[in-house]
Amino acid sequence: MNAIVDPNGPTLAVVPSNPVPEGARVGYFEATDRTRLRYALFPRQRDTPPRGTVCLIHGRAEYIEKYFETITDFQKRGFAVATFDWRGQGGSQRLAGTKRLGHVRDFSDYWVDLSSFHRSILLPDSPAPYYLVGHSMGGLVALNAGIRDRMMFERLFLSAPMLAIDGQPLGLNGTAALARVLSWVGLGRLPVGRSTDRQQSEKSFAGNPLTSDRARYMRAVEIIAARPDLAVGSPSLRWVAAAFRAMAEAGTDQFPGSVRIPTLMLAAARDRVVSTPAIETLGLRMRTGRHLVIAGAQHEMFMDTNPVRGQVFAAFDAFVTEPSV
Repeated sequence: MNAIVDPNGPTLAVVPSNPVPEGARVGYFEATDRTRLRYALFPRQRDTPPRGTVCLIHGRAEYIEKYFETITDFQKRGFAVATFDWRGQGGSQRLAGTKRLGHVRDFSDYWVDLSSFHRSILLPDSPAPYYLVGHSMGGLVALNAGIRDRMMFERLFLSAPMLAIDGQPLGLNGTAALARVLSWVGLGRLPVGRSTDRQQSEKSFAGNPLTSDRARYMRAVEIIAARPDLAVGSPSLRWVAAAFRAMAEAGTDQFPGSVRIPTLMLAAARDRVVSTPAIETLGLRMRTGRHLVIAGAQHEMFMDTNPVRGQVFAAFDAFVTEPSV
């Protein structure tokens, strides 16, 4: 299960507003189930003391290039960065006939992606210690990783983890059950979703639920214009069934005590994508973790305004340097 050396292999999208962090290496690797995933490695910035590696995992429909600025911020702090695109999105293998459909068979498939990446790329090619940084859907995957294998990462730092989605008349379990039944009768690849799943454009910035920073919002628009193959649209009904079941499990009484890695979850005070109260509830119940609400922030805190990003990185800096209990 090694990296695939391909002279015609993956590349990173380059647009003037989004410079590639220094020292980038990009390639493919295969997960244990033979799904092909795109990854990238970035060394720490020169003249900084080595501090280990940030393993950066994204939200639904995101891709490596969206995090170039954030990767550079970690490099400046002395961290190498290792990241990859989840199956079904970005530059990784798509799982549905319609390539714009966000599809996955089961939420545990994301654990297959992460554990395969850890074993075949992170351990042999990146310096320890390892810190897992996850956003939104990646935050929920990270929490599950903290349950499955507490030795993989030193700490979990999560941005707006996807623990619940407000406004569901049937609740998380009910929505998961309905979506699962509909998937069983052959509708698993039916696209579903909300207005937040629509493709970003200049016209959609006003009132968007992701960020208050126009320049960073438009940067994502420019990346997809340059590389439309990276884009993903609405999720499938099967993805909804898988994701809502995983969120429901995160809300059980057993879940908080099962995460045994030091964890800091950041919640966005103005989040309209995932549930901030759910993050606060879990933060209060965890034995090895806590939460912090970022004032003024929308969902994509790494892509938000400078004051919001300043709070995020101040929290990160304090968290990774505090002594373990």
